[in-house]
Formats: sequence, C-alpha cells, structure tokens
Amino acid sequence: MTIAIPSDQQTKARTATQLVFLVCGLGMASWAPMVPFAKDRLGLDDADLGLLLLMLGAGAMVMMPTSGWLVSRLGSRTVIAGAALLMALTLPLLIILSSPIAMAVTLFLFGAGVGAIDVAMNAHGVQVQNLYGRPIMSSLHGLFSVGGLFGSLGLGFLVRLGLNPTYAIGSIAALMVLIVLTQYNKLFAADTERQIMARFAETTDQPTAGRTRLGWLKGSVLFLGLMCFAVFLSEGAILDWSAIYLRDTKGMDPTLAGAGYAAFSVAMAIMRLIGDKLVARLSGRAVVVGGSLLGAAGIAMAVLIPGVYGALLGFVLLGLGVANIVPIFFSAAGRLPGVAPTISIPAITTIGYTGLLTGPALLGFIAEQFSLSVALGFVSLLLVLVALSYQLNGQAN
Repeated sequence: MTIAIPSDQQTKARTATQLVFLVCGLGMASWAPMVPFAKDRLGLDDADLGLLLLMLGAGAMVMMPTSGWLVSRLGSRTVIAGAALLMALTLPLLIILSSPIAMAVTLFLFGAGVGAIDVAMNAHGVQVQNLYGRPIMSSLHGLFSVGGLFGSLGLGFLVRLGLNPTYAIGSIAALMVLIVLTQYNKLFAADTERQIMARFAETTDQPTAGRTRLGWLKGSVLFLGLMCFAVFLSEGAILDWSAIYLRDTKGMDPTLAGAGYAAFSVAMAIMRLIGDKLVARLSGRAVVVGGSLLGAAGIAMAVLIPGVYGALLGFVLLGLGVANIVPIFFSAAGRLPGVAPTISIPAITTIGYTGLLTGPALLGFIAEQFSLSVALGFVSLLLVLVALSYQLNGQAN
C-alpha cells in the first residue's frame, strides 16, 4: 500500500498526533488533583462524589458516538481543535465553582470535550499507523501518559511555587490551546484521511463506510469494547480515586496525593514509549494477558500492603501492566473485518470509556457501602477476567 504523501509530512503528522494525545492526557490528569478539593469544597460524601463524577462520563458518552459522524464529515483535526478548546475553557472552572449543579454542568461539558478529542485523535492515529504500515499506537498513547504525568503534578507544582490555583490551571489550559493551534495544520486534512482510509480498505475486506447500528452490534466490536471497559475502569479508578485513597486510607499529605496518579502515569509512559517494539516482538495476546495479570497484582498490592509506599508501588505495577493493552485494542478496532474505522473506533471508544468515565461512579457506591479498598479490589478482579477472556477469545496476534 503506497500513498503519495511526502515522508516529512508523514513525520509531522505523527508528531502532531502525539502532541494531541499529550494535550488530552494533560487536560484529564489536571482534574485528578482537584478531586479531593472539589469533594471538600462541595461537602460531598463518596456516593455524592461518585454521582458528580458520573456527569463527566455522561458528557463523554453523549459526544463519542457523535464524534465518529463528525470525523467522517469534517475530518479529525477539526474535531480535535473544537474539543481541545472546550476542554480548555471548562477546566479552570472546575477549581472555583462552589455550586454542585454548576459543577455538574461544567463536568458534563468537560467530559464532552474529552470524549470528542479521544475519538478524533485515535481515528487520526489509526490512519497515521496505516500509512506507516507498522505499530505506532503505543507511542501515541505514551504521550497521553506523559501528559498525565505533567497534569497530575503540574498543578501542585505551580501552586507550591506561589501561583494562585486559578491562574495555575488557567496556564495549563492556555498551554493546551497553544499546542493544538500550532499543530493543527500538520494533522491530515479530511480529504487526505479519506484517501488513506480508501487505499487501506483496498487491501482488506474493510469498508470505508457502513451502517452504524449493525457495526456496533457485531460480536468483534462488542468483545473489544467490553475488554476496553474493564481496562479503562482501572485507569479511571486511579484518575479519580487514587488521591482520595492515598489521603484518606493511607494518610498521605493532600498536597502530595497526586503522586499516586503521577506514579501510575510515569510507569505507563515508559512502557508505552517502548510498547511498539514490545508488541512487535511478542504477540498482542501475550501483552494483553500478561499485562492484565500484572495490573491485577498491582492493585492487590496497593490494597493489601500497609503504608503509602506499597500503594505507590502497586500503582506503578498497574501502569506497567495495562500500558499497552488499550493501544492494542484500538489498533485491532481499526482493522476489524467488515467494519469501517469510522464505526468501529467510536463504538469501541464509547464502550471502553464507559469504564474510564462512569466506572469511578460505580466505585464510589461500592466504597460508600463497604470501603474504597474493597472497590479497588473489584477492579483487580475485573483485570483477571480480562486476562482469562482474552486468552480464550483474543483477536490480536
């Protein structure tokens, strides 16, 4: 498969896509250290906080299916730019709002931006990967994890330097906008994306378009979506609950509680940056099964070993384990037989991100009824089920 796109343009498109992944990770992770302060500012218990977090997930769930339609008509880069702007405009509000209703509405809009940019950047990433003809999705998701690292630590660092928290989060939002605007023209235009998709479809039985409803109901789509759900739920657990777990259960200083997500993000970033070579050397199934079991063991360690350091080490093992699972799933989504990428990627993204964005609400109810440790133990069990299911039915080589 050859496409008449200069090599320097391909390289620029890949770099621009990586930076968009970084922006998404930066925006999402900047919310993580704000969660304990939002809980205290609004006077919420764990169940109420779970309901509030559900609004972020609801915004993403509403937007993700629509984003596939928008990408197919407007192109990925237009959707990426609009979604990044929405995230940047709503992020600073999350640190100052004191009304639960206003906070819920803003989280919904923020979640809509997250959902839209995630579908668009993964759709663009799949086309870049198709053009390269070799795995690059892990390196793209690696930049998401790098963004997660800077987002989880950046806010606390700026505040410790004496910057007003509102100005600190505003600076992060401005950086997000600046990155996207400078990279916009380096992303593929809509016509170029369609050309790549059409040429790739010539070598497979994959259509470039199709009936959305039937595509979503295909067993291969549902299977990958459910596997994504469980893995994303483990990421959501660390994003939304690690700071509270370290503060309330392990007794960590609240200003340092973002270190849990930072440790997780560092581990994910390192593993994802070497993930393409790892996937090429091993089978996708081995990476998924082994990584799921390692992640399950990491969460169990965080729960069972007393003290802060055991929890941090457990979060590191979770990050190492699940780092390359999601990129494998998205790569598989882009090449499912009989399903166009503009259908399979939004479908799998939507089902999977239900775990990331609404799963923490479920964990909140479990924590309220039992404890946060029990809720995290439930996540460990889900990862074991992913390993068993993929070993028996996995589609990646």
